[in-house]
Amino acid sequence: MCLGYIEPGKFEGTTEDERHAVLDECFEHNDHLRAKGHLVAELALQPPETASTLYWKNGKVAVTDGPYAETKEQLGGTQILEARDLNHAIQLVSELPGFKYGLGPIEIRPVADLNEMMKESEQRRRRDASR
Repeated sequence: MCLGYIEPGKFEGTTEDERHAVLDECFEHNDHLRAKGHLVAELALQPPETASTLYWKNGKVAVTDGPYAETKEQLGGTQILEARDLNHAIQLVSELPGFKYGLGPIEIRPVADLNEMMKESEQRRRRDASR
């Protein structure tokens, strides 16, 4: 999974023509990744000020407005890529036009496979329900 961060105001601070060029290049590149079977999913996020962060406090859910992280860059979107290994993922991400424009860093993390844990949990729950 690739988490794409963006420096607030940097994209908005460009001209309309520059924004269109970046977006067109990004979408064209995503079409290329999709056609090669590398792009599994992509999601863009609304601006950070639309976020709510939930956490557990004093035995109940507490909600705050905005993102939790106190960082210069804010999470802008995600992509799930199909890659052979980390080096292949790094190669794919290094070719992303948005990354090349220096809009912000991209964090790469392997996606956790929870299938086995889910099967085991299902078996435990079935056992518990039959008692």
